[in-house]
Amino acid sequence: MRLPLILLAAVGACLGLLTAAAASADPAQLDSPSMLPTHRRQKRDWIWNQMHIDEEKNTSLPHYVGKIKSSVNSKNAKYLLRGDSAGKVFRVNEDTGDVYALERLDREKISEYQLTALVVDKNTNKDLESPSSFTIKVHDVNDKWPVFTHRFFNASVLEMSNMGTSVIRLTAVDADDPTVGDHTSVMYQILGGGEHFGIDNNGLIYTKSNDLDRETQARYEIVVEARDVQGLRGESGTATVLVTLQDVNDNFPIFTQQAYTFAVPEDTRVGKPLGYLSVEDPDEPQNRMTQYSIVQGQYRDTFRIETDHTHNRGIIKPMKPLDYEHIQHYTFTIEATDPTINLYYARKPNPPGKNKAVVTINVTDVDEPPVFQKPFYHFRLPENQRKPSIGSVVAKDPDTTRRSIGYSIRKTSDKGQFFQVNKQGIIFNNKELDREIYPWYNLTVEAKELYPNGSPTGKESIVQVHIEVLDENDNAPELALPDAPKVCENAPQGKLVMQISATDKDVTPKNVKFKFSLGTEDSNFTLTDNHDNTANITVKYGQFDREHTKVHYLPVIISDNGNPSLTSTNTLAVPVCKCNERGEVTFCEEVAPQVGVSIQALVAIFLCILTITVITLLIFLRRRLRKQARAQGKSVLEIHEQLVTYDEEGGGEMDTTSYDVSVLNSARRHRGAKPPRPGRDVPPPVYAKVQKAPQHTPFLRHGEPGDMAAVIEVKKDEADHDSSGLPYDTLHLFDYEGSESIAESLSSLGTHSSNSDIDYDFLNDWGPRFKMLAELYSTDSREEPGY
Repeated sequence: MRLPLILLAAVGACLGLLTAAAASADPAQLDSPSMLPTHRRQKRDWIWNQMHIDEEKNTSLPHYVGKIKSSVNSKNAKYLLRGDSAGKVFRVNEDTGDVYALERLDREKISEYQLTALVVDKNTNKDLESPSSFTIKVHDVNDKWPVFTHRFFNASVLEMSNMGTSVIRLTAVDADDPTVGDHTSVMYQILGGGEHFGIDNNGLIYTKSNDLDRETQARYEIVVEARDVQGLRGESGTATVLVTLQDVNDNFPIFTQQAYTFAVPEDTRVGKPLGYLSVEDPDEPQNRMTQYSIVQGQYRDTFRIETDHTHNRGIIKPMKPLDYEHIQHYTFTIEATDPTINLYYARKPNPPGKNKAVVTINVTDVDEPPVFQKPFYHFRLPENQRKPSIGSVVAKDPDTTRRSIGYSIRKTSDKGQFFQVNKQGIIFNNKELDREIYPWYNLTVEAKELYPNGSPTGKESIVQVHIEVLDENDNAPELALPDAPKVCENAPQGKLVMQISATDKDVTPKNVKFKFSLGTEDSNFTLTDNHDNTANITVKYGQFDREHTKVHYLPVIISDNGNPSLTSTNTLAVPVCKCNERGEVTFCEEVAPQVGVSIQALVAIFLCILTITVITLLIFLRRRLRKQARAQGKSVLEIHEQLVTYDEEGGGEMDTTSYDVSVLNSARRHRGAKPPRPGRDVPPPVYAKVQKAPQHTPFLRHGEPGDMAAVIEVKKDEADHDSSGLPYDTLHLFDYEGSESIAESLSSLGTHSSNSDIDYDFLNDWGPRFKMLAELYSTDSREEPGY
């Protein structure tokens, strides 16, 4: 190490001597103009430009670095240093130019220093030469140990990996100069925890064995040291590596017990868990893929075992309903396997027999609801029929008690009211059904267990019953009109008006045949049956008289080939239109569509009309009888009075808009003047003294005796000839007044009948104002003179 430095110093000294010799030549010769060369080389004043010093020197301070020297030979010369480190790290002897280091240098901190050397006059401090910059380089010494980039490292490797599998590469850094020898060469070694691991010179950790088992030890802590080739060591030259073994599926599942027993009620639903089977698998959950199967026993179709991957357990579920009365015990053997095990890593043998277990299921008895023999029932019923037995449903008590069963139909809809079910489960219909209204009826039949006294036990079950209504040919075909027919008034003979077809509400069979014909021959149209369920209507004679008939109504008769065959008559309205020469319609009236009426509909309409007619006749006869009864209670003589109608008066409570005013009748009754009561001397009223006049007497003078009829005739004559006002003296009798009221008529004109039980003698006590009424309604049978 020292030899290169000595050689460099010797070469520098030789160069300095040669420079000094050149400077000692005759300056006069060089300075004369005639002797100057074309290109003159500048004189070098400083004889050095670089110094060297070793770092971390152990000698006493200050350390000698080198000497700065100028070609100026002056006794007054003084050497100075300038720079950041001048006076702090380095100083110079002003007289000799020797440079010294004031402290131990560390190359890893600063590898070189830049300084400026000056030579000045001691007295004037003027520069004797120009300042010169130079460098002091610090030579490296192998004084640093390797340092890891981190103190802790995490690594992982699969368990059961082969020997030599790489785990992680570590890196340690040496701060020394890498260009000098082996100052930065690093060596690695494991200090602890590396029984199963090794490390090479490049810091790569690898496995030294192939029996790394995560289930035995999942983590390893390795301490690694990095040291210098020359043996330098330090605290920061160590690192800790945490190696985690990654799990692989290399363990077989093992049952925790060899026998399992479960007690299950017989009403457990299909698919509901009955019990759980546990196994041990030391692998991590993502590597537990246990599968269960029944390997022995005859109940593979009764139970299945599913895997709960979250808890790595088996779940037993029934695939069929359990029946205590049929089987009370089930026993079978199950096996637990893991088909996803990697046999390359699974170097542990499967423990024989520990992956199998015996399962026993004991079924317990419960009181079950009735069980129908079928999951659902389907019956057929012809329409328009009432059958005492459409079909029967049967349910039984599955328990040993064998209780009796009661049946009922749940009224889930209005359709259920058409059916009933008896105690034997026989379903029948209450009324005839029409397939065209409801082709299907869905019923819910309920079966209930009954105690011996007939009360329900609370156990019940239901079943769906589907009743299909079968079709019968009970609907006549109808005319189907895709387009409204039209005919031109100038249509020629044989012109096709339209093609018609038919529809039927009944189920139309494939071989249905509709027959078409016209109901009249007195028309200008011809109907031709095409025998393909269509018919053509054509013009028979041609040339229609539109002025005479604008619309022709054709009765079309359609019949089907059902059993029995049904026929309907449909009216087809064909308007006569104005057309141009090309046969295009230019004007045509709109015709309301005619609805076809079947024979059954005509019969129904006729029956309705007949019923209304009979009811009308009965009402008429009833009113006639009432009139005759009323006429018998009246007097023989009728007096026709003048009729006056008041708009505000009605015929009773049920009729306030129309008036049935009959001829005013005045009944003749036999009556005599009653003698005045004791204590009263009241003269009789004027009309009471009137005697009946001869029939030829036109009128009576006031005060003369006469008949009441004659008096009325006189008053009528006066009223008829009085044009000054309304006939206030006219008698008004409304024959049907109050006929619809419970109170009947409030008029007193009809109360003179001898059949009345009311005694009007109390009118005599009301005073003079009511004497006239008292006389008119008197019950005295005496007759006035002249009768």
